[in-house]
Amino acid sequence: MSADNGNVKEFDTMDENTVLQKNTIIVVMLTSFLTTFIGSSVTVALPLMGREFTSSPLMLSWMVNSYLLASAAFLLPMGRIADIAGRKKIFLAGSVLFAAFTTLCGLAWSNESIIFFRLFQGVAASMIYSTGMALLTSVIPPSRRGRAMGLAVTATYIGLSVGPVLGGIMCQYISWRSIFYFTGLGGVAVIILALGRLKGEWADAKGESFDFAGSLFYMSGLVALLYGASMISTEPLAKYLLVASIFLIACFIAIQLKVRYPLFQIRIFSRNAAFAFSNLAAMINYSATFAIGFILSLYLQIVRGYGPQTTGFIILAQPIVMAAFSSLAGILSDRIEPRIVASWGMGFNALGLAFFVFLKATTPLSLIVLNLFMIGLGFALFSSPNTNAIMSSVEKRYYGIAASTVSTMRMIGMAMSMALVTVSLSLFVGENGLSAAHSAELLKSFRLAFLMCAVLCFAGVFASLARGNVRS
Repeated sequence: MSADNGNVKEFDTMDENTVLQKNTIIVVMLTSFLTTFIGSSVTVALPLMGREFTSSPLMLSWMVNSYLLASAAFLLPMGRIADIAGRKKIFLAGSVLFAAFTTLCGLAWSNESIIFFRLFQGVAASMIYSTGMALLTSVIPPSRRGRAMGLAVTATYIGLSVGPVLGGIMCQYISWRSIFYFTGLGGVAVIILALGRLKGEWADAKGESFDFAGSLFYMSGLVALLYGASMISTEPLAKYLLVASIFLIACFIAIQLKVRYPLFQIRIFSRNAAFAFSNLAAMINYSATFAIGFILSLYLQIVRGYGPQTTGFIILAQPIVMAAFSSLAGILSDRIEPRIVASWGMGFNALGLAFFVFLKATTPLSLIVLNLFMIGLGFALFSSPNTNAIMSSVEKRYYGIAASTVSTMRMIGMAMSMALVTVSLSLFVGENGLSAAHSAELLKSFRLAFLMCAVLCFAGVFASLARGNVRS
């Protein structure tokens, strides 16, 4: 009888674990979709937001920059706090704040208010980014973890693909504010599911100390670097911020090498060339490619005069190809050295960016779409194999650190990409309004931005090749 009871209890425990695993996957997939949906849909909405608030292109860029800057700055500290205090706790807090500030973005009344709300939306997103995959790793056994992470990545690509189209339709037939209300409502659904379905807590670093000094130097150094780079052409103090950022980041590195429980494992970079160069390649690739959607949204709606719905369908060309070929590229990187596949992908991206350097007001749409197909293929060939190289270059005990490092490089790269665009816009457009009357100046700024991104991406090919073979 006792044996039977024991079998029943074991079965119940297994069933509870299975339910918990499914619920965790669903919750993480929802947040993966929502965070990428809002990013890609806002890109299409920016011209309408600019017209309502009489924004300059520079102000519009900060509606994106503020979110990225906050996400990049808070990602590592939030991940470390989650390891100590509990991942579910930070994930839930991030979801609540994300839903609240996303809704407030929809209620914004000025340029300054929406930039302010987007800043705190970025802080909330960092709490989600730093805990989502960590929750999957904590709950899902190794034998099923790859499939679970694959589902989360699929949700990310669905968000990227649906965002421009659904966002464009909502902008055209309802308003740009509806995008934020829709996402905020989705955030409420995540909160309800997480509260009711995620049982337990995961704090693998409980009892360890938090590196306050390292966090302070890291966040201030990163903000000084990204803000200084963005404002170098318009703000006299920007060059001093860049100098200060070097000092702050150097102090951060020195602290990380001394403290018992560092915020960031610097030694992995110094001892592992494949890991270091793969992360560098990731940052360069995102720095070169992230701003494409932002630039094309302004180009198609202001220079060419298309509506947000049509713009969304055109921009959709890139994420569709990314989604279609990413898994195949991952399989290919299991058979061929990841650095080879990833380097070819970055080469395609550099070629696509070089084509956009010659963008004109009369460039055929068919060529733009074909070029976006090529960039999408390049990104697919780069992304999965590069992540494969990063994860394959470290021991299992460093998987969590490696995953958070990839996310950090991605967010820094995105912020750097927008910094390049901000510099270009400030040089040619300045405080001029968004109108077809300034199409010539806008086109010059777009071409310069694409030129800088193309050169950066070309240099990234060599960083990608320099990582060496991870399998040996």
